[in-house]
Amino acid sequence: MERIVFNPKILNGKPIIKGTRISVEFILELLASGMTQDDIIKEYKHLKKEDVLAALEFAAKTIKREEILFPSYLTKKNVLA
Repeated sequence: MERIVFNPKILNGKPIIKGTRISVEFILELLASGMTQDDIIKEYKHLKKEDVLAALEFAAKTIKREEILFPSYLTKKNVLA
């Protein structure tokens, strides 16, 4: 995952695409809004397909390691009762 880097001086250390100020979070938001990989690459000409794929891979690997958090109204008592 050499395309994703962290720099505490850029976006408070959020994961970004190397050589840019574009965060993984922003790419995910663009995809979630309905933009395609091609749309993103056309809009942000300095990005490559590999950058978008790296953002998705980073997100998938990150989520895989996290525990699922439920909203407070879905407490263990309410779900299991």
